[in-house]
Amino acid sequence: MDFKFDQITNGDTIIYTLSFSDFDPLSYLSHLTSNELERFESFSHIKRKREFVATRILRHSIFGFKHIHYNTVGAPFIKDEGFISISHAENLVGIALNPHYQIGLDLELIQGKAQKLYPKFLNDVEQANFDLDNKEIMTACWSAKETLYKLAGRKEIDFRKDLHLYIRSENLWEGKIINPTEIFSVNLQIIKYSNYVITFNSSSIEISQRKHLQ
Repeated sequence: MDFKFDQITNGDTIIYTLSFSDFDPLSYLSHLTSNELERFESFSHIKRKREFVATRILRHSIFGFKHIHYNTVGAPFIKDEGFISISHAENLVGIALNPHYQIGLDLELIQGKAQKLYPKFLNDVEQANFDLDNKEIMTACWSAKETLYKLAGRKEIDFRKDLHLYIRSENLWEGKIINPTEIFSVNLQIIKYSNYVITFNSSSIEISQRKHLQ
């Protein structure tokens, strides 16, 4: 079977996932809107085509043919459907939906890549607090920072300086987004899902501090 649908519920947030094996995306173009068909034709790599089509198959199973729009910073939204976030990893795509507040979702395959690159995205305090030798934790750290990036609402982000992580419990972390005039705080839920990490915010974004510019 090419596809397996699943669903995770956490409070008001629902995360829909679709895992897939290699498939011919041309066999599923009926799930795409006319605009999406045009975009599909612009992709040259088969992996990107599969991710794009798999995301639209998942979208179609939830919302039908409602088009996925993107705002000026690249965040997706579907009109009249609350807040959504989209992510994909190796052979897995996900859509998070929350009716009340902005949601950020990230999916990551657990592998050693984040373990090798942690100096680029973890600051000195985080490096002291997290197990740098644990590839699952390092993957979760990268996933958590990707989630914060999606919630920040701006593109120019330094993952070490502007995005901070704090452990509250094994599966619940706190994230802080350092913006020029204010600091945002949010709770992050970390879920082990097969050989993946799923990270999303389990609370709305709150302003924890306003900064005074000199």
